[in-house]
Amino acid sequence: MAKLLEVASEMEKKNSPKRVDGLSKIYGKALYVDDIPLNGVLHASTIRSSCAGGVVEELTFDPTFDWTPFVVVTAQDIPGLNAIKMLENDQPVLVDRVFRHAGEPLALLAHSDRGMLETALCHVHVRETPLAHPVFEIDEALHAEGTIIPDNVYTDYLLNKGDVEQAQKNAECFIEERLMTSSQEQLYIEPQGMIAVFQEDGVLRIEGSMQCPYYVLDALEQCTGLDKDKLRVVQSTTGGAFGGKEDYPSMIACHAALLALKAGGLPVKLIYERGEDLRVTPKRHPSRSLVRLGANREGELQFIDMDFAIDGGAYRTLSPVVLSRGVIHAPGPYRCANIRVRGRAVATNHPPFGAFRGFGAPQSIFALEVAMDRLAAKLNMDPAELRRKNLLHRGDVSPTGDLVGEDCFAQEILEAALIASHYEERRDAFRHWNAAQHNTLRGIGLATFAHGAGFTGNGELYLASRVFLQAHADGQVEILCSNTEMGQGAATTLVQIAADALQLPMEQVHLAQTDTARVPNSGPTVASRTCMVVGDLIEKAAQCLLQKLRAEGGLSQTFTSAEFSAVCFRMQESGKDLLVTASYQPPVDMLWDEKSFTGRAYSSYAWAAYIAEVEVDKLTLETRVLNFTAAQEIGHAVHPQIVQGQIEGGVVQGIGYALYENVLWNQFGVMANDRLTNYIIPTTADIGPLQVVLMEKGLGAGPKGAKGVGELPMDGPAPAIVNAIQQALKIDVAQIPAMPELLLDLSRAQRGSQCQ
Repeated sequence: MAKLLEVASEMEKKNSPKRVDGLSKIYGKALYVDDIPLNGVLHASTIRSSCAGGVVEELTFDPTFDWTPFVVVTAQDIPGLNAIKMLENDQPVLVDRVFRHAGEPLALLAHSDRGMLETALCHVHVRETPLAHPVFEIDEALHAEGTIIPDNVYTDYLLNKGDVEQAQKNAECFIEERLMTSSQEQLYIEPQGMIAVFQEDGVLRIEGSMQCPYYVLDALEQCTGLDKDKLRVVQSTTGGAFGGKEDYPSMIACHAALLALKAGGLPVKLIYERGEDLRVTPKRHPSRSLVRLGANREGELQFIDMDFAIDGGAYRTLSPVVLSRGVIHAPGPYRCANIRVRGRAVATNHPPFGAFRGFGAPQSIFALEVAMDRLAAKLNMDPAELRRKNLLHRGDVSPTGDLVGEDCFAQEILEAALIASHYEERRDAFRHWNAAQHNTLRGIGLATFAHGAGFTGNGELYLASRVFLQAHADGQVEILCSNTEMGQGAATTLVQIAADALQLPMEQVHLAQTDTARVPNSGPTVASRTCMVVGDLIEKAAQCLLQKLRAEGGLSQTFTSAEFSAVCFRMQESGKDLLVTASYQPPVDMLWDEKSFTGRAYSSYAWAAYIAEVEVDKLTLETRVLNFTAAQEIGHAVHPQIVQGQIEGGVVQGIGYALYENVLWNQFGVMANDRLTNYIIPTTADIGPLQVVLMEKGLGAGPKGAKGVGELPMDGPAPAIVNAIQQALKIDVAQIPAMPELLLDLSRAQRGSQCQ
């Protein structure tokens, strides 16, 4: 065994080259948006609404204050459409009169001295008529008399398979639960920021921290009224995102652009400070799930019925697609003939919620996996055994009606996790521990789940993603794509894929800066699609380049780096083009009906089983994670160290989601704990040993069978931890974060009910 581990370690080193962006970041040479030097730059700030929806009656600028050196932009200065381009044009760039949440942008200021902006804000006066009855809770919004939009529902989806009502009559064991998840802040290292600069050729260049440059480009075109050939979007080094820089950078980019337009071409820098970023940018959608599960006496699921609702906030933004993924993942990786999931995205007067790692799946998976443990308890069955009986096998029919193929490893990954964690041994040891007179109680919990990589259904087809590879005369090869490096390792992984396909050293391949003036639209950097979908396109483009070099340049089947370079030089000298392209083509069996939620939702699923061991202090009810085992089948690990880092990072975020990260709202629906001192995230002291188990079966849609892995590890920690807490304390925990105050209330309630 020791020898095998040694070999595996050596293989990991060989397949995990150094990160191409590592040294520049370690040495502090990488330029983040606020580091970029500019001459004559104006710094910008935003004037915002203070009430949770209402009407701006008057916006006045103190006439005794000298506004001459300031640039002021209001809604009347917008030359194009006053709406952020997203799924629907319902969110204004700047409020004209009616607003829906506190913190909406009303006007913009710019000045050469950042310090003067704070002084100026004190001389701007906003008179608002607030809403009489703003709504902040999901069920409150669904039953409110006053509505933000019709019925306060952005989207209403239904996944329906079999006959739930009939199955309920036949079920021998039945549970019904109400489960809730709270919001969660992405807390990327670098706050949001954008720069707007007019180039000498008259093109407006927007540079900043972002995930999706072409989203920003589309938003700018709509807002400014400029043609796309007069706009250029460039990604600067980005210090983290986790989904938080998917849609909101479009808002900041439009604001910076409007100020630059009115400033007569002077460069404008708009950088959020941390508190502002926390208060106004999108977070994970809170959710409420009503779950009903039925089984026979043997524990075989007879029906899954879920009413799943997410808080979309004051504008639609990305909520429909977040909801869609949540609905599809709600039934889990289980075999069940009768499934009904109703999903609704609800309008409230919170700031809009948006993309966050997992994108709706962590919310619905939490609800189902906690309910599965409740069902196991009612059946007097071990939770692992209940899952064994119901996990999908090859040849089964999936919850969306698709035939489950060879790429199904739900059973195998559960067994791998149970073995690696010594599940039965630890479970028995904890029973003995809890029977003794210790100051703590211990529990072990698990969650089994799958995550679909790439855009849902026909989304990838609609994106029509493209990548370019450009070989140069010196033999260097450049990857041109719009996918961004934001700390997740894409800059290394994509270069590694290309170099491997081209049979070249990585030093001979480079990823071009993401710049819409140069790179094609490869789709957004979201949905665990970069390595799987875009990496596959890069591999195909590399194969096309080799074919071209062989057919037109005489490159032999086997070649050295020098021979490759020589062929590139000769072809360039003879005027031959060395640019190749690859475009997305869907799998032939990728059939999806968006209205009925039937068919194959994703080209590849990654499979996982997570096991958490926790210890709860009897006095304080503080929960500590003792050990965590994360087992997943991911197709193929292109760069094992990056894959492991993604999983470890996702688990840590999941631990925060489960135990620590509690977004508190004030009476206006604005985040009240908007500082790093009072929004608590886990540190290394809070995590405990973390064991990552990788299974690679090579059947994914990406290079060498790779699948997306970035979102998968966010789905499992919260239900596994809550299930472990429930086992330790013998109480039902219906919401997260499971903070000591919540556990204390639940324990008191349980003791009270036992005394009656």
